Amino acid sequence: MSSPLLCTDLERVAGPLSPLQRVLLGTDGSVTRLLELASGAPVAVITRLQVVERADPRIAEQLQVRPGEEVNHRVVELKNTRSGETLIYAESYTPLSRLSPSFRDDLMRADIPIGKILEMHRLETRREILGISAGTRPQEVAAVFGLAGNPLFLSRQYRIIHENSPLMHIEETFPAMFFAGERRVVVRAPSRLHLGLLDMNGSLGRVDGGVGIALDHPEVVLSARRSEGFSVVGGDEDARSRVLAAADAIARALCLPGGAEFSLPSLYPGHVGLGRGTQLALSAATALCHLYGQVCPPHELALITGRGGTSGIGTAAFSTGGFLVDGGHSFGTSRDKAAFLPSSASPGVRPPEIIARHDFPPHWEILLAIPRSAPGASGAIEKSLFSQYCPVPQEEVRELAHIVLFLLLPGLVEKDLELFGKAVNRMQELGFKKVENMLAPPVSRDLISTMRNAGAVAAGLSSFGPTVFCFGEGGMDDIGRECREVLEPAGGGDIVCTRARNAGAFVTVT
Repeated sequence: MSSPLLCTDLERVAGPLSPLQRVLLGTDGSVTRLLELASGAPVAVITRLQVVERADPRIAEQLQVRPGEEVNHRVVELKNTRSGETLIYAESYTPLSRLSPSFRDDLMRADIPIGKILEMHRLETRREILGISAGTRPQEVAAVFGLAGNPLFLSRQYRIIHENSPLMHIEETFPAMFFAGERRVVVRAPSRLHLGLLDMNGSLGRVDGGVGIALDHPEVVLSARRSEGFSVVGGDEDARSRVLAAADAIARALCLPGGAEFSLPSLYPGHVGLGRGTQLALSAATALCHLYGQVCPPHELALITGRGGTSGIGTAAFSTGGFLVDGGHSFGTSRDKAAFLPSSASPGVRPPEIIARHDFPPHWEILLAIPRSAPGASGAIEKSLFSQYCPVPQEEVRELAHIVLFLLLPGLVEKDLELFGKAVNRMQELGFKKVENMLAPPVSRDLISTMRNAGAVAAGLSSFGPTVFCFGEGGMDDIGRECREVLEPAGGGDIVCTRARNAGAFVTVT
């Protein structure tokens, strides 16, 4: 039987194992018999490959024979005879020199479970578990189970010992989504500040380039469990539609065999400059991957769900958290992008690569003021603004690059808030961020002035707003009180004192 320690290590990769998964991975008895008991149906062995070949050094070591010795190489599927479903994919190697003629005949006849052959010949044997593991397998193995995408598999490796020598080496594999029972996934995704786009001129053949910070609060909390179709409980209409759209895109791209029931117990407003759309899409996509045992990194999920076509900050905030700078996209005919467009109008464009990532100083406080005024630009309006105001002046792009490289990043790495703040304040006056500030509601501009006058080292607008942020090392309660006085006559709003999140989304599987 495999030890609890081995299962604990495995669960760090595959998530919690169900009781049946633990038994299948750790049993020292017949897996065929266990499957028949669990399914209530006979299990048949279907041989995919049976060939006598020479043992390579790896197989020779596993079987304790000389390299080049003849071994029987057998690949089989264990199938539920009622449903036709493949339950286990098994590969075995057996040294022919250790088999009696009758045992060899039965083995070579195929389609007989190993356990039954051993029973028929009344051999005294024991199973020696060598290891259990989780990982991906070649696509042809996934296809055996009718799965597409890049599913996660669980497997165990063991030897059958007879007269103190290995009689067989066997590996049994099954998808992590099989035999899992009821599984619930909870994703807690960070919000993010977007400090600005770096190059909306494109003269160097590149465009976009983002700077941002992952935030601990507010956050998106999404839970999911399997169901036949897709449904969403909680949240507003926009949030529900984004979750369903992302789920549908992932299900089609990865050929998932089922759906999910999603719940949104915690959510922050959309279209306020904190990147909710990307976090909702990636949360739903990540939950589905865990429910159905798929392995797909966040940047691939972003591409599938249509996120990250302009800025990579939201995707990287979900993936790694921290302070982030992305390198933008190639720009021009037949390149990543041929026009100045927001992410919502850039389907099929891969999120840009992160070119700098640092932990944000945990002692630097971040205050958010989120007005309940008109939401920030999105959709068709955002697309028209990109077309109207781009390209921005080249000299402003050059100054932005200079500021980021010689003020913003050094201030961050050296934990010099004054230097960092100087860069943030100047960035508000340049390039596309200048446009965003110009188009922001008056209350957002008033909040930036209020924050700076109240002692904030730096203040600015996140994305198109209306959310405004500031940084400090204390005194945030006083700044928050003055911001409330600005918000109340303008329709109210929320004040959130938070810090950066130097990790990505938290995923819990139960």
